[in-house]
Amino acid sequence: MDQSELTTENVLKRDIPWETYMSTKLITGTCLQLLRRYDKKPESYRATLIDDDGPAYIRVFVNILRDIQKEETVEYVLALIDEMLAANPKRARLFHDKSLASDDTYEPFLRSLWKSNWFIQQKSCKILSLIVSVRPTQNGIIANGESSQSKSKSTSIDDVLKGLVEWLCAQLKNPSHPSRGVPSSISCLSTLLKEPIVRSSFVQADGVKLLIPMISPASTQQSIQLLYETCLCVWLLSYYEPAVEYLATSRTLPRLVEVVKSSTKEKVVRVVVLTLKNLLSKGTFGPQMVELGLPQIVQSLKAQAWSDEDLLEALNQLEEGLKDNIKKMSSFDKYKQEVLLGHLDWSPMHKDPIFWRENISNFEENDFQILRVLITILDTSGDPRALAVACYDLSQFIQHHSSGRLIVNDLKAKERVMKLMNHENTEVTKNALLCIQRLFLGAKYASFLQA
Repeated sequence: MDQSELTTENVLKRDIPWETYMSTKLITGTCLQLLRRYDKKPESYRATLIDDDGPAYIRVFVNILRDIQKEETVEYVLALIDEMLAANPKRARLFHDKSLASDDTYEPFLRSLWKSNWFIQQKSCKILSLIVSVRPTQNGIIANGESSQSKSKSTSIDDVLKGLVEWLCAQLKNPSHPSRGVPSSISCLSTLLKEPIVRSSFVQADGVKLLIPMISPASTQQSIQLLYETCLCVWLLSYYEPAVEYLATSRTLPRLVEVVKSSTKEKVVRVVVLTLKNLLSKGTFGPQMVELGLPQIVQSLKAQAWSDEDLLEALNQLEEGLKDNIKKMSSFDKYKQEVLLGHLDWSPMHKDPIFWRENISNFEENDFQILRVLITILDTSGDPRALAVACYDLSQFIQHHSSGRLIVNDLKAKERVMKLMNHENTEVTKNALLCIQRLFLGAKYASFLQA
C-alpha cells in the first residue's frame, strides 16, 4: 500500500520482529518484555497496562522512535501511540511524567516531521501537538519557555512550538499529501494557536496570509470542518495584536462576512460571530463592517432559531457595537455605506447643500470609488428610487466639484444617464434630465431650467 494512504488500522496489522531488535541491542530485554505484554493484546488489557505502568511504556515508545530508523517500525510505534491517545487523550500527560524528566520525549516526534513519509509526518504532528497542549502548568499558567522539567531535556518547548509552526506553514504552502496535508495542518493549528508563542511564530512566519484563502463558504461535510477550523484559527489570532494588524490589511473581513451570511452550520456561524465581535473595536474594523452590510446580516441571523446561548449573546453584543459605530460615523461615512450597499433613498443628506460643500473632496477617495459605484447602480439596479437618487447625486457632484463635468464624462456616465431619460418612472426621468442638463449646460444654467 502507498504510504500516503496508510491508516492506523492497517499499520497495526503488521508483525514487528521485536526479538531481532533485542538481539541487535536496539532495544533492551526490559523493553522487549513490556512490548510482548502490550502488543497485539485486547484494548481493555492494554488500558490496564497503561493505567498501571504508563510512563514505562512511553519511555519504550520514545526510545524506539529515537533509536530505530526502519520506516515500517516507526510507523507501527506511531500508530500504537496514536491508538493509545485516541482511546483517551488525557494519556498525553504521561509524556510529562516526572520519571521521564531526563528523557527528551519531544525530539523523536519533532525530527519525524521532516521525513519524506506522509504517515510519519502526520502522526508525529498530531501526537506532538497533543503532548505540548497538555504540558504541566506553573502556578496555574502553562509556561511557554523551558520549565524546570524541560531544562533537563535537550529540546525546549520553544524549539518544539517553533518547529511545529515551521512544518505547518510548509504544509499550507506545499502539502505533502494532496488532500490531507492542509486539513491536518489546520486541525493542529486550531489547537496550537491557543499558545501565545505559537501566535507570535505563526505571524513571523507570514502564516496568516496562508489562512485567508480558505475562508470561503463551504458545502460538503469535509469542507465545512476545514472552514470551521480555519475560522477557529482566525478567532484565536484575533486576540493577538500583530495578527490583527495583518487581518486589517487583507481581505479577511469581507470573507468572514460572506461566510456568516451564507453558512447554516451553527458552529461555523458561532466562531465567525465571536471573531467579528473581537475585531469590532479594533482599528477601522467597525466602520468596515457597517459598510459591508453586517448590521442587516446580524438582524437576519438573530431571527433564526439557534440553540447556542453563546451565539445569541454574541449576536446581541455585535448588534449593539455596530449601532455605536453607526452613531459615530460621519455623514459621509453613512452616505458611503448607503451607496456601497446600493440602498439609495431620499435621506436628508442627498438634498443638503452643506453636505455636498463639506464632503465634495471625499468623493475623490480610492480613484472616485463612490462615483463609480453610483454609475454601476445606473447599469444594474431595478429599483426606480435608487436610479433617481443616483442620477440626482451625480448632478450634485457636477454642481459642487470644480471638475465635476469632466470627471463624470471621463467615467462614461453620460450614455448610462441618457438611457434613463426614457424610463417609465417619472422620478427617474426627471433626475436623469437634470443630470444631463448639468453635463451639457453647466450647473448654473441647469439650476435655472430646473427652477
